[in-house]
Amino acid sequence: MDLRQGVDTWWTAITTGFGRGDGLELGPVQLLIILGVPLVITMTPAIWRFFGLFVTFVHELGHAFAALMTGRIVRGISLNFDHSGQMNSFGRVGFSATWAGFWGYPAPAVLGLVLITSAIYGWAPLALSLGALVLLVALIFIRNVSGVVIAVCTAVAAQLLVVFLPREGIAVFVAGLGVALALGSLKDLVKVIRVHTRRRNVQQSDAYILSRGSAVPAGGWLTLFGLVIIGCALGSAALLWSAYPV
Repeated sequence: MDLRQGVDTWWTAITTGFGRGDGLELGPVQLLIILGVPLVITMTPAIWRFFGLFVTFVHELGHAFAALMTGRIVRGISLNFDHSGQMNSFGRVGFSATWAGFWGYPAPAVLGLVLITSAIYGWAPLALSLGALVLLVALIFIRNVSGVVIAVCTAVAAQLLVVFLPREGIAVFVAGLGVALALGSLKDLVKVIRVHTRRRNVQQSDAYILSRGSAVPAGGWLTLFGLVIIGCALGSAALLWSAYPV
């Protein structure tokens, strides 16, 4: 297969997802995969070391999308192998900066809810195709070497999934990825709360940075993070429960 054939195959796989299919039909095996695999991924340190990089990427993309929503200019995204990252943007101070600063920790949980919803209602192929395209576009915002490695590996994995993942397995995969992101968001929420309770590296916390630019203390921002993340997690659980025949 030459380059042109490869690109044609990839684009065909991408555009095939632009439509609605059958919703996710949950049986015991599918439910075990959707819940069990994400639990193993998030609770196994060796696996989380890699998947957590993707969660961080989503975190920073959450900042970037929120910034773009309010007209801010995104200068770039940096990602590090220690699961830290940074999104730089410029624009008016005030609401736009606060809005962009907030949608980091909640982003994986929100995306998880969106992915599970798409799987339940038959939009999993579309979610997979759009996700693959977004990860490709996101490459232009990466500004450091480790970030390039993380972003390129993530984008390549997404394209391979679009091309090679059997269509009958897309809904289960998308739902499982949504659960993994929800669990990852909860895990990072616990981590940032521990940072504040132990008072270590607090200056790097989104909650601390937001508190410095607003009248709301860091504890208030942590609470808001928690409300969104837990709300999305509960919504995700309710959707999966509704799709399982009792």
